[in-house]
Amino acid sequence: QVQLVESGGGLVQAGGSLRLSCAASGRTFSSYHMGWFRQAPGKEREFVARIHWSDPNLYYGDSVKGRFTISRDGAKNTLYLQMNSLKPEDTAVYYCAAGIYGGTVPRNYDYWGQGTQVTVSS
Repeated sequence: QVQLVESGGGLVQAGGSLRLSCAASGRTFSSYHMGWFRQAPGKEREFVARIHWSDPNLYYGDSVKGRFTISRDGAKNTLYLQMNSLKPEDTAVYYCAAGIYGGTVPRNYDYWGQGTQVTVSS
């Protein structure tokens, strides 16, 4: 059974940092794209960043470029999202996802975590 389990969310002041983790289990993800998405109340799910287990290229949404960094640890089967210079508009539930096709569209991802709340106060 595939499981993606996020952790690391919380409440932080504007300008602060958080690191999210996503522990993946249940299958081999070496051929999968791994992505972070977020969803704020009343808004659509938004692409944040993605990476492929076997490809060093990193991709980011425009709103987080230069502030967030995605990475992975293959030995631990864990995906990370380092978030710096956080802004109130970064407040959302953050989801980890895995998919064969990757990209920026949520429907391209087959597996999803339960999400972790990030709240940035002004």
